[in-house]
Amino acid sequence: MGFLIGSIAIGYLADRFGRKVSFLMSNVLNGIAGILVAVAPDYISLLVFRTLFGFGVKGGWVAGYVLITEIVGVEFRRTVGVIYQMFFSIGILILPLLAYFITDWRWLQVVITIPYILFLSYYWFIPESPRWLLSQNRKSKAVKITKDMAKENKMTLTKMIETLSDDNADSSTASFMDLIRTPKMRKHTFILSYNWFTSAVVYQGLIMRLGILGGNVYIDFLISGLVEFPAAFLILFTIERIGRRLPFAAANIVAGASCFITAFIPDSMFWFKTVVACIGRLGITMTFEMVVFVNTELYPTFVRNFGVSVCSTLCDVGGIVAPFLLYRLAVIWLELPLIIFGCLAFLAGGLVLLLPETRGVPLPETIDNIEFPERVKEKITLESQQLANLLSNSDVSSCKDPAAV
Repeated sequence: MGFLIGSIAIGYLADRFGRKVSFLMSNVLNGIAGILVAVAPDYISLLVFRTLFGFGVKGGWVAGYVLITEIVGVEFRRTVGVIYQMFFSIGILILPLLAYFITDWRWLQVVITIPYILFLSYYWFIPESPRWLLSQNRKSKAVKITKDMAKENKMTLTKMIETLSDDNADSSTASFMDLIRTPKMRKHTFILSYNWFTSAVVYQGLIMRLGILGGNVYIDFLISGLVEFPAAFLILFTIERIGRRLPFAAANIVAGASCFITAFIPDSMFWFKTVVACIGRLGITMTFEMVVFVNTELYPTFVRNFGVSVCSTLCDVGGIVAPFLLYRLAVIWLELPLIIFGCLAFLAGGLVLLLPETRGVPLPETIDNIEFPERVKEKITLESQQLANLLSNSDVSSCKDPAAV
């Protein structure tokens, strides 16, 4: 519930007051609420503090993801997005080790809260998103940050940087209606929301299933976490060669097929069943990692953080549904939840094929960029022709820095 409320609230605040401010505010809340969870005197207090903790955790995660996506150029967007989420997988591996050696849950809570306090130092290390500043009519600050980036990377900016503008700057307050008012935005919102829901149900369902199978939960959790790393490398290898849509759909279908197959493998074939289940975990991890950056690529700047937050609320609904779905259906038949997970994943894979391909496409700045992508292509072609004409009419050979032209 904390994830659900925090995702919407901080998503809205990030589009209204900035990515960096929202990220830092989330970490302040996480640091305070995390310690309160550790010292909770009774069960009711524990529930209240954990809700506050979840409020900040999810919102800060989304704000941080959108921030790095908007800071880098299109050629690095997928790399930083996947690396950002790879550290989630590293956390999955570290958590069972911490839990094994720190057996008191209160001290374990303190240990996982400390990093949030350290993240406050990011105030001095990370800039605000220039794209967001531009959408808020704060052009001078956006230009300054962009120039600082260019200086740090020993690159020269064209003087055209001074003429940057955002067509949506005068109507930059995000609202839910922006996500469903127009046909393509509405389609994207529905498909992405469903994929967030499915990813959460299947991912969390497969993790919690380890707890009802018996065995050593620490080792099982660690092994299942190890398969998440190949997911990140598969994404990095495929999405620039093949695109986003096909790997995204294939990951859902692989996860669904693995769930179906695992359900019908007899328990006597323990290792084979474990391998197939791990392949399912690999597939749904790919889906989880892809849905977030595809989500950022399919919404314009002024509503991007809010759009990701709203769609990802279905992830939180999935997190609420998953334990009830798993434990209630497992009473009927232990493998019945896997059948449901498989159906959800297959449908998600089919819906993904209805989304547009975003490989090599600049992040959209306006809703018109989403609804009429052909206009963006025409604009890029026209600007390329104008630049070519400019270069052909300039004495480039006499310029000390031809790249600056």
